[in-house]
Amino acid sequence: MNQKLLEEANIHYPIRLAYYKIINEEAEKQEKEKFGIQVVKIEYKKEKTKIENKKIKHITNEETKIEEVLKILRKNEVTPIIVDDVLSDFNVKFA
Repeated sequence: MNQKLLEEANIHYPIRLAYYKIINEEAEKQEKEKFGIQVVKIEYKKEKTKIENKKIKHITNEETKIEEVLKILRKNEVTPIIVDDVLSDFNVKFA
């Protein structure tokens, strides 16, 4: 995450956000969308490393759309705890 924003929030340890595209190979058999996402937040505190993640498996069948979603998440440094709200705000439907 942006170091300046972390300092402004009085956070003095690094935080890493990672965004992954999920491909659900079994989606067609289940009649669900093929592409999803996973958001991972890692806090590197002195005493321990804390990991949070959120996986949303079925968002779309269009790979270009999932790439756009990932781009939005990266640009806005979206964390796992608020990813559902952000997707809702952008009218992304998911199951």
